[in-house]
Amino acid sequence: MQPTAPVNEVYLKLFGPRALAPIDKAHFLAVASQMMRRVLVDHARARHAEKRGGDLQRVDTDELDRFAGPSDVLRFPELDRAPNLLAEESPVLARGIELRYFGGLTAEETAEVTGRSVHSVRHDLRFAQTWLRRALGGDQAT
Repeated sequence: MQPTAPVNEVYLKLFGPRALAPIDKAHFLAVASQMMRRVLVDHARARHAEKRGGDLQRVDTDELDRFAGPSDVLRFPELDRAPNLLAEESPVLARGIELRYFGGLTAEETAEVTGRSVHSVRHDLRFAQTWLRRALGGDQAT
């Protein structure tokens, strides 16, 4: 998927026939972040659908020596589930992750959207990143 494809899809959803009338900039950024996450998740699900080979990876035989193996590959569905698990513990942290990583908002923009201080947002993002890293198996320290 080209980087412009999800952006175009979100644009069409935001300004298409059933266009959203954002209240303000913060509302627009929040909705755009949610839509971007949905578009990326839907694309990943379609790509991994059973009729297309499911979770099987396609590897050219020329690249076998560089193939790391299934245990080293991060699957997008896992990346989508992790923020949902985080939301069960802390909706605020999960919202910050969604705005930052799916919406591409800066800490300042995230603070504006959530009505919190930039310092709090940065602190929460650091904590949430650590939580996600552990949840995804990237940090074994307890």
